[in-house]
Amino acid sequence: MDHATLVDRLERILGPGGVFHRPGDLLVYEYDGSVDGAVDTARPAAVALPTTTEQVAAIVELANEAGLPVVARGAGTGLSGGAVAQRGGIIVSLTRMDRILEVDREDRTALVEPGVINLELSETTLPEGFFFAPDPSSQKACTVGGNVAENSGGPHCLKYGVTTNHVLGLEVVLPDGRMVWTGGRASGGAGYDLTAAMVGSEGMLGIVTKALVRLTPQPESIVVLLAAFGDMDAASHAVSRIIAAGIVPAALEMMDALTIEAVEPAYHAGYPMDAGAVLLIELDGPAEDVRETTDEVSTICRQTAATEVRMASERAERDLLWKGRKMALAAMGRLAPNYYLHDTVVPRSKLPATLRRVGEVSKEYDLPIANVFHAGDGNLHPLMLFDRRQKGSVERVLEASHDLLHYCVEVGGALSGEHGIGTEKRDYMTLVFTADDLAAMAGVKNSFDPRGCFNPEKLFPKGYMCGEVRALRAQAMAQKLGIYAL
Repeated sequence: MDHATLVDRLERILGPGGVFHRPGDLLVYEYDGSVDGAVDTARPAAVALPTTTEQVAAIVELANEAGLPVVARGAGTGLSGGAVAQRGGIIVSLTRMDRILEVDREDRTALVEPGVINLELSETTLPEGFFFAPDPSSQKACTVGGNVAENSGGPHCLKYGVTTNHVLGLEVVLPDGRMVWTGGRASGGAGYDLTAAMVGSEGMLGIVTKALVRLTPQPESIVVLLAAFGDMDAASHAVSRIIAAGIVPAALEMMDALTIEAVEPAYHAGYPMDAGAVLLIELDGPAEDVRETTDEVSTICRQTAATEVRMASERAERDLLWKGRKMALAAMGRLAPNYYLHDTVVPRSKLPATLRRVGEVSKEYDLPIANVFHAGDGNLHPLMLFDRRQKGSVERVLEASHDLLHYCVEVGGALSGEHGIGTEKRDYMTLVFTADDLAAMAGVKNSFDPRGCFNPEKLFPKGYMCGEVRALRAQAMAQKLGIYAL
């Protein structure tokens, strides 16, 4: 099928305003939020903007007829290349499917389309006394569909869990064009948990067209503590002490001195400029419990050498503290023209050593690295600051990232906490998973998508898909049995 015919067929499904196909229109869809060099850019043949599930299904059927791959895309805020069309084909942009279809106060659920903005869902349900707990830093822009695809996290996931803990059911268009529902309002149920399989699958198994999500009741009382420390070591020990005391804050975030240097002059959030690190500790629940826990956490912080502990109970003051944290990435432009935001996880007990290693890498590669991250669950976000106009700067960043990632895995960590694997970390999967592990994962992918047309070249290292996996497993079995080729 030639390009003109493809565009004509798509326009019959969506109307002329529902298809982008000119080079200038396609340019923005070559990227996501990843740094150049970490993720290859690629141009799709066309971008389709459906408004209904039936249109999504029709697009998929057309792609099958044309032999083209399909990539689902939300707001494009992803940081691992997940929404980049590595093999061209059709990008299905779901941003026009942006309706909140139902809010059920009794069942504490909302039925939404994938293009609903994360923060807008909470703002809509707040008058009903509820909010949507997963809250990525990009929540003012990112979509629920993207959150589902990447199993997104955020500061409040320490207490409330990541996206998969808040998704009850999904309407999905499968790679053959069929529309199915997984899960539902009732808990439990027989058979495989296909909803859990879809969440975090990075658009490789199906395209989500509706999501039934769990809403969380607004707590009676909320307090945010700002605790300042002389260095990150002391702040890290405070994190461990708080969790060891059996306290699970709603959020427990850390920012280092370099982050404060960028954020405070931009947003005047109230972070002390002379601090080596600050913790934002949010506590919520019944008012009496919050008062008691606030006193306990304040005591722990002072015992671990906090230079200042300040409480914000009024919403305006809390919002200002959180604005500084949520807008930290935007503020980095004050320090450097470019940054690379990493995403990895280490056990909490390894935080002090890992942060020291981050400092060593910063010196070894002559790269300023700002740290702003989810300290409560060990989800690190080193921000490597650089200028891509300087020769070799991107390569230096990628080499430093390689060293950091290897270290985090060696101390028992994970490749990603919330950004996904995509293409960015695809070739690191063998650090964590065996060939049999990857073959099992590829088997799930192949059972949904035997043609490999949904979001190809993501997640799996080269050599771990379809027939390649079968050949690798046969080779491994032959070696175990002592059968060798002559």
